[in-house]
Amino acid sequence: MRLERLARWASLGRVLLFMLGCVIVLIAASAISKQMPQLPPAIVVGGLGTLATFALSVMFLRWDGRRLADVGLAFGRGSLRRFAIGALVGFALVALHMAIMAGVGHVRWHARSFEGGGAFAVVALGYLVLSCREELAFRGYPLRILATDFGPWPAQCLVAAIFAGEHILGGAGWVNAIVGAGLGALVFGMAALATRGLALPIGLHAAWNLGDWAHGGKGEGGLWIAVITPGRESEAGTMAMAGYAVVMALAFVLLWRVGRHRRTTGSLQ
Repeated sequence: MRLERLARWASLGRVLLFMLGCVIVLIAASAISKQMPQLPPAIVVGGLGTLATFALSVMFLRWDGRRLADVGLAFGRGSLRRFAIGALVGFALVALHMAIMAGVGHVRWHARSFEGGGAFAVVALGYLVLSCREELAFRGYPLRILATDFGPWPAQCLVAAIFAGEHILGGAGWVNAIVGAGLGALVFGMAALATRGLALPIGLHAAWNLGDWAHGGKGEGGLWIAVITPGRESEAGTMAMAGYAVVMALAFVLLWRVGRHRRTTGSLQ
């Protein structure tokens, strides 16, 4: 029993070391992107970060004597289908959030001029590779190892806390980091645990971020401009955050039920 406990804590140490490596990778990728101003920063950071984080995952898996499939990194015949399902769910969640904001949040949207399909493709690719980097760094090796050794709920809470911390270090406010990134981390983590892979959470994560950007939720760019009823700005902000919490809670419950169904029927393998 003592040896088993020591092994679990050694596993935690390796996970924390892995996540420290991911931070170093992110810092290095960000520094490189500044030396390449002709390229979109999101694509440089996300692309380099994804490749380096995957390599780091392989290194730690070899250290542990595990396979890619053990932490959901193996590409299988159902991976593209699960990615597409995740993307559809992500866009549906964005639409639901917009409906809540329009219904009770005093917000309307107006189309804005945009540069065209090529510019949109660049934005979409940027969010895709950034989502890949984050899912590899948080819901791949760390979450699956912690879930195996400590259980899914402690694993989810620790990974979500570190995910929120990364967003705080990246400049996000405390509320946005804890409520926004924290709840998102729990949903993406549940998607990873429910499907035992990263295809669905990557699709979900990328679609949510792209949809959020499209309706002006990222604070810059987008396909639509949010117009708030004059005098209702504070109320609109509160309802936007509350609506987000409701949408994420619904997604979490849905994915939890998917995971329970998979465990009882053996589906989604």
